[in-house]
Amino acid sequence: MRLVTYRASVEAAARLGVIVDDLVVDVASLATSRGQDLPDTMLGLIDSGRPGVEMLEACLAAANGQFSAGTAMALANVKLLAPIPRPRKNIFGIGLNYVEHVAESAKSLDTARDLPKQPVIFSKPPTTVIGPGGAIEHNGRITQQLDWEVELAVIIGTTARRVAKVDALRHVFGYSVMIDVSARDNRRAGQWIFSKGQDTYAPFGPCIVTADEIPDPQTLNLWLTVNGVEKQRSNTRHMLFKVDDLICDISAGITLEPGDIIASGTPEGVGAGREPQEWMWPGDVVVACVEGIGSLRHPVVDATPE
Repeated sequence: MRLVTYRASVEAAARLGVIVDDLVVDVASLATSRGQDLPDTMLGLIDSGRPGVEMLEACLAAANGQFSAGTAMALANVKLLAPIPRPRKNIFGIGLNYVEHVAESAKSLDTARDLPKQPVIFSKPPTTVIGPGGAIEHNGRITQQLDWEVELAVIIGTTARRVAKVDALRHVFGYSVMIDVSARDNRRAGQWIFSKGQDTYAPFGPCIVTADEIPDPQTLNLWLTVNGVEKQRSNTRHMLFKVDDLICDISAGITLEPGDIIASGTPEGVGAGREPQEWMWPGDVVVACVEGIGSLRHPVVDATPE
């Protein structure tokens, strides 16, 4: 399933929907029409576990494409938000997770040349998240080196604590797209959270594709363009630490909980690694795509205080 958080109008509350062809079907309304009860938020559905997902699947099957009035609307007529508009916890970011990106970072960002022996983990606060089409803010007083990174986002579905690698993917609810925006000139004594954790620095969406539709997350093409010019293109098979490695490693010391998000790292082609270096500026448009999930399109806007 392709799950979204959406608004039917500017004034409407955020709701949980599922995409069926060119429609967004309201999950709670669909359930009610079938005499059932389902949550109206993404986190609520994730918390409901496998029984909630199976009930939604059963409701969709019973409807068979025929939805009662008010239950479905054209996808083109709704506003998509980030699938989880406000994560409960910081996003787990993974640095230096593609071999070629390790090399370009060592050359331009003074990171180690050797491949990491363990995942490099940082975090992005919930306030970084913006939904499809949201503006990436460029604050010229803070940064002159705003960079792009396309990433596969992994959404945890069930509590994972000290999980073995062989069991790790069983804890995944689904997958999405994230842009890890980075102010490269804001790294502080080797710490990345201010560089990567500023407001609007985690575009996220457009949907969550449930894990059953992506049985192997290590076969996905991903790419990114700026102003229509391709900057990144790779495949998740080139990850140094695969999704199951990441879940195993993080959960060894930090309990992963339903709704937690792991941004699994970016391939080569970031602005900092180019010769000459390239950065995002107000007026630019960045588009990021992951195969089988969808794309994000975001303008960069001037947010420099007067």
